[in-house]
Amino acid sequence: MARTKKKRPEKSLAFDRIVELETAIAGVRDGRKTSPRTAWLLAAGLPRMAQKVAEEAMEIVIEAVRGERSAVINESVDLLYNLVVLWSELGISASEIWAEMDRRQALLGMAEKLPKEEIGVGSMSSAER
Repeated sequence: MARTKKKRPEKSLAFDRIVELETAIAGVRDGRKTSPRTAWLLAAGLPRMAQKVAEEAMEIVIEAVRGERSAVINESVDLLYNLVVLWSELGISASEIWAEMDRRQALLGMAEKLPKEEIGVGSMSSAER
């Protein structure tokens, strides 16, 4: 009799995929894993990492306006990759991101953008802006 594979819940699957990516990026950072693209991006530094996040986000916007569903999916993967590289440079883990999402869900009923007057974890106060 064939065994059926138990499907993971969506939240767990998304978190697991991000953690897998974090682990792979850490492996490139410490030399355990080879990835020329990731090694180049890590060596390029924080400004270039931030630029790549912005570029990928803009590509998603362009493809969405064009109605190119598959292109939005592909560019979204690129955005997530570049975002996780940026997080790794800043010492941010997916667990911290998910904790903030949980906090917002408890506060607002869903993990949506906070109102402007709400100061979140790691945010600057209006006096610091």
